[in-house]
Amino acid sequence: MKIRFIVIGKTDEEYLRTGTGEYLGRLKRYIPVEYLELTSVKNASSLTKQEQQLKEKELFEKQIQPGETVVLLDEHGRQLRSSELATYLNQRMVSGIKSLVFIAGGPYGFHPEFKKSGYDLLALSKMTFSHQMVRLVFAEQLYRAFTILRNESYHHE
Repeated sequence: MKIRFIVIGKTDEEYLRTGTGEYLGRLKRYIPVEYLELTSVKNASSLTKQEQQLKEKELFEKQIQPGETVVLLDEHGRQLRSSELATYLNQRMVSGIKSLVFIAGGPYGFHPEFKKSGYDLLALSKMTFSHQMVRLVFAEQLYRAFTILRNESYHHE
């Protein structure tokens, strides 16, 4: 299995780029990982929230390959402890899927139609994070999950 992590827009802050890159680099020791930053929607400031979400939905859909399992990182999704995320990932790996795609939306989240596509919805927290901060937090959680699966000392419970 490989993991694809798709986000919308460039990561503006250097510390977020550095941190995200650090954890994705560590993660590559365990599993193939692809990180893709899609170009932001053009003229977003002149669009309504729903119009921007719809355009982002279209951009994301172009990146999803047939047969991929998709997970939307959404504040209204199911919340998992780090050990539960490890179990979730392990279940996907043993099920034989080829590619697990995690998608982090833009500042307004996902269009309602996209959320109704039958994809899993996972939340990182009850708290709200910036859409750029999610990249770092989630990359660290993916890395943590694989250290849990390997019974390595990174995670303490």
